[in-house]
Amino acid sequence: MNTTTIPITARRAGWLTYALATTLLWGVWGAFAGLPSEHGFPETLIYVVWALTMVPPALFVLARAGWRVRRDGRSIAYGLTIGLLGAGGQMILFYAVKAGPTYLIFPLISLSPVITIALSFLFLRERTGAMGLAGIVLAVCALPLFDYTPGGAPQQYGLWFVLALGVLVAWGLQAYFIKLANASMDAESIFFYMTASALLFIPVALAMTDFSQPINYGPSGPLLAAATQILNAVGALTLVYAFRHGKALMVSPLVNAGAPLLTTVIAMALAASLPTGYRLAGIGLSLAAALFLALQPDEPTQGN
Repeated sequence: MNTTTIPITARRAGWLTYALATTLLWGVWGAFAGLPSEHGFPETLIYVVWALTMVPPALFVLARAGWRVRRDGRSIAYGLTIGLLGAGGQMILFYAVKAGPTYLIFPLISLSPVITIALSFLFLRERTGAMGLAGIVLAVCALPLFDYTPGGAPQQYGLWFVLALGVLVAWGLQAYFIKLANASMDAESIFFYMTASALLFIPVALAMTDFSQPINYGPSGPLLAAATQILNAVGALTLVYAFRHGKALMVSPLVNAGAPLLTTVIAMALAASLPTGYRLAGIGLSLAAALFLALQPDEPTQGN
């Protein structure tokens, strides 16, 4: 379906609704995602649980679409590219956090929307107005501030840096290809291939798991992981719909800045504490970015 046939106001409401839904889901997920590992359930097994939680939303949207999945060569290539970039990036991240400092890795990875924005600007000819541009700049500036913790000994830029760059590129490319695929595929087929790709990496995650160590298989392990990861899975689905109806250079920074903002607010409420320093600056920039991106009037994409 050509999005230029949809009234601009309706299309704007559509992408913004889905983007805000993704922000809400991922924001809540981020606040509680670390609990299973804190209770002795390995992150590699959390990946397995996440991949399995992708199945119910995939079946739901496929049932609504009449169980139709695009199987032409282009759709398969796009779908598997999107899925493998997402799941492969997660696998690389497992190695990165073992090799280097998380307080530098996650701020670096958070800049993945820069890749998406640049590719969408150059190849999809997406443009926005002054408010949207200001929102994008503020969001990109805010992203690293949520996880950055200065201090400690100077770090050598070794293997962990290369791996973190790999995750950054993978997830930035994934968002771009989601937008690109939406021009010729339905969102349900895209999510089907994302789910299939996630499931394909389960044996890799199991092989990376050290089963010689104690593993919590109780309610605070896999069940808690499932309760949190379903938010992640449904958020991935709403993100696909957000990219379908909106511009990637608007959707990507809004979601990637808004979700950490909500996570931080929830964490603050649970800890009854106030943020300081870099995190406080990130909150302020994210709020301003979200406001600018939400208020920017939508415009037809050039080239349509």
